[in-house]
Amino acid sequence: MKQARQKSRRDGFAEALLDWYDRHRRDLPWRAVPGRKPDPYHVWLSEIMLQQTTVATVGPYFRAFVDRWPTLIDLAAADLDAVLHAWQGLGYYARARNLHKCAGVVAADYGGVLPSREETLRTLPGIGAYTAAAVAAIAFDAPAAPVDGNVERVFARLFAVAGSGPALRREVAAIARQRTPRRRAGDFWQAVMDLGATVCRPRGPECPVCPWRPICAARRQGEPERFPAKARRKPRPTRYGVAYFAVDVDGAILLRRRPRDGLLGGMTEVPGTDWRERPWTAEEALAAAPARARWRRLDGGVRHAFTHFALELTILAATGLDRVCAPGIWCPIDRLSDHALPTVMRKVVSHARRELAGADDRADYETGAQES
Repeated sequence: MKQARQKSRRDGFAEALLDWYDRHRRDLPWRAVPGRKPDPYHVWLSEIMLQQTTVATVGPYFRAFVDRWPTLIDLAAADLDAVLHAWQGLGYYARARNLHKCAGVVAADYGGVLPSREETLRTLPGIGAYTAAAVAAIAFDAPAAPVDGNVERVFARLFAVAGSGPALRREVAAIARQRTPRRRAGDFWQAVMDLGATVCRPRGPECPVCPWRPICAARRQGEPERFPAKARRKPRPTRYGVAYFAVDVDGAILLRRRPRDGLLGGMTEVPGTDWRERPWTAEEALAAAPARARWRRLDGGVRHAFTHFALELTILAATGLDRVCAPGIWCPIDRLSDHALPTVMRKVVSHARRELAGADDRADYETGAQES
């Protein structure tokens, strides 16, 4: 009897939201139309792309990927460089490398079909707890509970869950698992995500139109925006580096490929020093240069924010180089788009070209032993 009452409450709780979702669901390129089963490949691809990235940004990338690689098997057969190039601009490039690696594993071990079990999905490259639960629920209607930022905010307000950070995420996840309906689990969690994105927003939640308004504890307290509590952010450290903008006699730019592993792994970059906690001196920068040349420091520099640190790059430029003196990828300026340049490197190229175009008469950074 007790289990029957719990099931009835859970189903009634879900039905109120599902009724709202059937009327107000967002039309997203990876979302199956009503009456059709979701494509697991589309669900997985979109979930990877949406990590740390907005829906508006992901839309065009998703369409381009599906047009170019219509199936997971097609993606598995693609060259990694092509995948990284197609990913250019989305950031967090480890996602692209893991996406390609995961496609290869699924193609080889599962016949190109994503497994439906949450536990199995978690063993695949690039798929963590949230993504495994999201794919299991949305693609296969499994009773999994994917907790992202929207879900965390909605449930924290709905049940007035105190706290922040990992403790809040664990408590919300426990409540979410208890509240996952047995029917239409995928639609239910997509509905929660839509509710968080369009109604239960971080600021200015539209409580009067919320389907869960009658049972929302935060609304009853009159302070929905107090939930969830803001976690204290740790200060973001700054690292420093030097980028070398080398141009040959024909106007081609020197590039190189980063190692496969690590930050921006496998991407193409302007040569540079390591990124460290203290700035580079002029002597250190010249000693680390990729070629003997008349290097000069350009005014300004490039600052770029990564997830865990900020990067400040000084730019040294040299023109008229002989390619023999600096091995690497010499790329004509009009062919830069052929390479997978991360955003920070595109900033370097843009800044250097702008400075060189208007600063030909500026003083050399240092000459002498480094001159060719």
